[in-house]
Amino acid sequence: MSQFVFSVPAKGDFDTTVAQVTEALKVEGFGVLTTIDVAATLKAKLGIEGRPYVILGACNPRYAHQALEAEPDIGALLPCNVVVRTEADGSVSVVFMDPAAVLGMVDKPQITALGIEVRDKLQHVADAVRA
Repeated sequence: MSQFVFSVPAKGDFDTTVAQVTEALKVEGFGVLTTIDVAATLKAKLGIEGRPYVILGACNPRYAHQALEAEPDIGALLPCNVVVRTEADGSVSVVFMDPAAVLGMVDKPQITALGIEVRDKLQHVADAVRA
């Protein structure tokens, strides 16, 4: 596992987990700006059958605004991606970008503090969907 992500096993099936993650994100003030169905894209573009795999582009507008005010180029690191995927054994995992690690690359105290706050919010989401 990378130092830039953290993951949890989910207790439900794939579709249920996507819905649970989306709802838990809402509770923490995030919206899902983008949904990328990686499995469908690989099938459509390359003819490759794969296990369900979705990337949710999550954004908390208040934190995004604060980050953009402090560092306009930070948009290249946004939004916070959350992956929901089915594993080979049929279980479902939820993988979160660690905003503290990623935003820590900016090397500005204000951005580092925001990254820690956002990571705490995403950890609450992880706790909500953990098996």
